Amino acid sequence: MSFVKTLFGGLPGRAQSVAAFHNAVATSAPLAAQQTYSVPVSMLRRFQSTSTEKPADSADIKRLSMLRNIGISAHIDSGKTTCTERILFYTGRIKEIHDVRGRDGVGAKMDSMELEREKGITIQSAATYASWGDYNVNIIDTPGHVDFTIEVERALRVLDGACLILCSVSGVQSQTITVDRQMRRYNVPRLSFINKMDRAGANPFRIIDQMRQKLKLTAAAVQIPIGTEDQFRGVVDLIQWKALYNEGDNGENLVSKDIPADLIELATEKRHELIEQLANVDDNIADIYLNEEIPTAEQFITAIRTATINLKFTPVLMGSAFKNTAVQPLLNAIVDYLPNPTEVTNTALNIADNEKPVELTPYSGNPFVGLAFKLEEGRYGQLTYMRIYQGALKKGSFITNVKTGKKIKVPRLVRMHASDMEDVDELGAGEIGAMFGVDCASGDTFTDGTVQVSLSSMFAPQPVISLSLSPIGKESPNFSKALNRFQKEDPTFRVHVDKESKETIISGMGELHLQIYVERMKREYNVECLTGKPQVAFRETITQAAKFNYTHKKQSGGAGQFGRVMGVLEPMELDEETGKDVAFENRVIGGNIPTNFIPACEKGFVDALEKGPLIGHPVNGLRMVLEDGAAHAVDSSELAFRIATKNAFNEAFAKAKPTILEPIMNVAITAPTEFQGAVIGGLNKRKGTVVDTEIQEDYFNVTADVPLNDMFGYSTELRSATQGKGEFSMEYKDHQPVQTHVQEQLIQEYKKKEAAKSK
Repeated sequence: MSFVKTLFGGLPGRAQSVAAFHNAVATSAPLAAQQTYSVPVSMLRRFQSTSTEKPADSADIKRLSMLRNIGISAHIDSGKTTCTERILFYTGRIKEIHDVRGRDGVGAKMDSMELEREKGITIQSAATYASWGDYNVNIIDTPGHVDFTIEVERALRVLDGACLILCSVSGVQSQTITVDRQMRRYNVPRLSFINKMDRAGANPFRIIDQMRQKLKLTAAAVQIPIGTEDQFRGVVDLIQWKALYNEGDNGENLVSKDIPADLIELATEKRHELIEQLANVDDNIADIYLNEEIPTAEQFITAIRTATINLKFTPVLMGSAFKNTAVQPLLNAIVDYLPNPTEVTNTALNIADNEKPVELTPYSGNPFVGLAFKLEEGRYGQLTYMRIYQGALKKGSFITNVKTGKKIKVPRLVRMHASDMEDVDELGAGEIGAMFGVDCASGDTFTDGTVQVSLSSMFAPQPVISLSLSPIGKESPNFSKALNRFQKEDPTFRVHVDKESKETIISGMGELHLQIYVERMKREYNVECLTGKPQVAFRETITQAAKFNYTHKKQSGGAGQFGRVMGVLEPMELDEETGKDVAFENRVIGGNIPTNFIPACEKGFVDALEKGPLIGHPVNGLRMVLEDGAAHAVDSSELAFRIATKNAFNEAFAKAKPTILEPIMNVAITAPTEFQGAVIGGLNKRKGTVVDTEIQEDYFNVTADVPLNDMFGYSTELRSATQGKGEFSMEYKDHQPVQTHVQEQLIQEYKKKEAAKSK
């Protein structure tokens, strides 16, 4: 116990810094032989600067080496917000811990929206920053629900590292796979934290196996638990070879002791497994492994950090955020293993040089380049979240929006702490902050005007579900004001007015997504709305090529209309680079169609895509190739060729074996084993295809692909079939052809609807 007193005797109750821990370990007799506890190794990559840039000064390099930009991501209800709440408490950012579901009347700091506290879920990503020892950490807590996936996309787009949280019982779930895909899309290094180790059925090593099999990660535990379920008391650090316990009312004191004798065998086995996994990705560890030696703590940390930053390895930690256990070692791992801004390569496109990729160097002396990645309507106007990739952003300075070319003055700069703001005069390279009073769109690039570069925006998935929306009573200006604001803030939320019914249609990522916006309109804008029956985003496409040869001729005295188009309509695969699966190709030679009419032909093609001939839904997955045609010296016009192309499209579409595509959802269900038959029977009834089933003790997990059109009302059915014990989540997978009888039914319904309108 003398070591524990030495370690924590003179330190404040909260935020035991890494540096303080190191000093105490170094001066403690029992551990004199040990190396550092968890002071990060020196920067692996010395700051580079090209000859055209000013050399980096040492103060800037030191500031950047002490900075971490991380995101907390996971499947819904894995404990992300609870974990962030504990991180803020142990770093001294908040003085008290509050309940995520708001049962204590306050709610978690990061869930600042009233709706979030009521429902106990995160709806919007929230940013904050904290200090851990000498390190500054910018943290973004993201939602886990698939309906709010854009929040995860834009957070990962601007972050340097991430912490993937998994439940010790449920493990890798559907949204975990989605988050993993998003992290890979933006090349984000990550470490994993197996949370809820106090839950019945907790088994961290089964979860690590799932990570290896389902996520194809090279992962290994750097800790093992001391007890599990209700006996969980702490963790064994396999790198420092010490047992760590949390003491104090809220676990604020991290105490290091010798490893319990009954865990030495398991700890040795898991340390050997860690060395094996690291040997596959690190040559130095491979040499040590072949010599049958044990790496030092320093060698472990260096190898894990290098492999993590190079996306070759994922260290796995464990604990229970709710029980205030093993969260400080997670903070140590964040600064030890995740990269600082100089260790991540960020590229932009040089507009002045034919969009040639250029590497951005995160040094404050370079020309300013930043990305507006999130918008919010604040009390003082639009709040724009900004990641500074290069240069510095100063209050009162002028910046240029690359997309619009508009020069804007920065009136106010703030650092965000959930819904609270702290004014700052300057944000340096690598920082994340926000500015007021700047009108822009999500994904816009800003520079200081001296460079013409553009950063790629974040990926925004297409909506899968639509609702008709109408205000109750008289329509107020707030109705359109709210919809405009939500559209600007959220790229996955779309609004349009149906040309025929004149109804306002809102589209989004799921029922919950749209429900939340309808509820926000009522609370924030005092506009109550009626919603219609959900409509599925069907698509129409073709399955074979078909030729067209169409002449549009109209004579009504004076100049008439004439346009002839010939070519082929053919199926088209999705182009991975452009993300498009429709194209118009002009192969006309010899001037049979004058070049000034070609854009009109393309407009006719775009018109035809909007409303398919089968059921009036958008058309995709095809290419229109214009090969030949004819024009009249007097009667041909842009309008004539536009109409000719549209009619030729419809004619060829009918001959190309058209089919209707429907959105297929990847549905993940967890329920007690005794209800397995009822659950799978319910999925079969809804035309589901079971992809995978897994049984763990009392519960089973089933993954199935089910048409979205058959998923409405499923939550009620699942609850009644499992006595309220079952839960499910779903995410969009892809569009697939509907069954033949369903297609006939949809076409007949559409024809009836059209006939009723024409009466």
